[in-house]
Amino acid sequence: MSHADPGADAANEPRDQTLKFLPKFDSAGLLTAVVTHAQSGEVLMVAFMNREAVEATRETGIAHFWSRSRQSLWRKGETSGNELRVVEILVDCDQDALVVRAEPAGPTCHTGARSCFFRRLEGDTLVRVNS
Repeated sequence: MSHADPGADAANEPRDQTLKFLPKFDSAGLLTAVVTHAQSGEVLMVAFMNREAVEATRETGIAHFWSRSRQSLWRKGETSGNELRVVEILVDCDQDALVVRAEPAGPTCHTGARSCFFRRLEGDTLVRVNS
């Protein structure tokens, strides 16, 4: 027995079957966005996007996110110049998470590291990895 999906499109296709973009934002109005390097596939950062960030990213080709701490929209690289030029956006089956494949204009992490994932967990210690 099939239940109607609230994210179904006009043809009543479930969100995981439709080819229509129907983002499923969480209760805070956010989607998780995993940013990867377009060429190497390296994970660069994880951030959140609200509807405004998704629209700005699609319109400009530059990654925009929602800052949960500042409660505001921000364009990656707006102060550092290290923008993320979007190559493509992949949408997961439930349309509640995105993979943003991008070309970074410089270090992605605010610490100056190439990726925000520059430490590996070993026991209870973080060990710096090449970044």
